[in-house]
Amino acid sequence: MMIDFHVGRAPGALRLPGPRVNRRGFAVLCALLLAACGGTAPAPAPMQPGEAILQVRDTTIRANVIPTRNLGEAMAARYGIPRGDDLVMLMVGVRQGEDGRQVSVPARVTASTTDLRGQRGRVELRELVAGDLVDHVGTFRVSPPETLSFVVEVRREGEPPATLRFSHEF
Repeated sequence: MMIDFHVGRAPGALRLPGPRVNRRGFAVLCALLLAACGGTAPAPAPMQPGEAILQVRDTTIRANVIPTRNLGEAMAARYGIPRGDDLVMLMVGVRQGEDGRQVSVPARVTASTTDLRGQRGRVELRELVAGDLVDHVGTFRVSPPETLSFVVEVRREGEPPATLRFSHEF
């Protein structure tokens, strides 16, 4: 079946071939079709972790973005990391050596974010010691859906600064 639907009343208005249907009938038909879809709006997808890696000679810089609600309560409490639905942790490790036998390398690490509107933010990082390894961690709030660009700068004594850039969608 083809529908003849007039958009507007002006001469030259869009006209589709077929039998005529008035606007009210068409609107009712659309409403019925939409109602037939039923259900509720899908729930937003949960925030997912992300990882970015930069290799600079014999040093690996690894940045992880982790929703804090994904952390176990005991682990979060042990390391002083607040948990929340809108809280995300940035964790940066600076290591040397092969996988499985890496050691932490002393470094000063800074991080910032920029959203799609150009709003910049700074992620305050602190050292977190876990066994023999040292990571640099900080938390910040997000409002999904949101895309953030990260700039992580690593400074090591006697080495030029290394910059890791990546984006993550929340």
